[in-house]
Amino acid sequence: MSGVERRRVWTDDQKRLLVAAACEPGASVAEIARRADLRPSQLYRWRRDLAQPVSPRFAAVTVSSQPEPEPVAGCAVVLEIGGAVLRIAADAPPALVAAVVRSLRR
Repeated sequence: MSGVERRRVWTDDQKRLLVAAACEPGASVAEIARRADLRPSQLYRWRRDLAQPVSPRFAAVTVSSQPEPEPVAGCAVVLEIGGAVLRIAADAPPALVAAVVRSLRR
């Protein structure tokens, strides 16, 4: 089939069920898409479209001319995003922290 008759209309509930199935541990997006007669990219798009937007939150920052204190062992930054908690050590390399934060945006 090709053309307009090939297009299907999926309800939000159907999309949520398929996206939830694809997010299960050990699930294969390709297999779930194949069973639903979809392309895997469609499931990824639905997952992105159905995701709850995260409102940015800002922390107060104080700039001081005082020298920086020595880093304290333990966590310097704690990020809570969508129920997940990311703790960043005070001595973590900046490049590693940047890479981890970038990966959270995906």
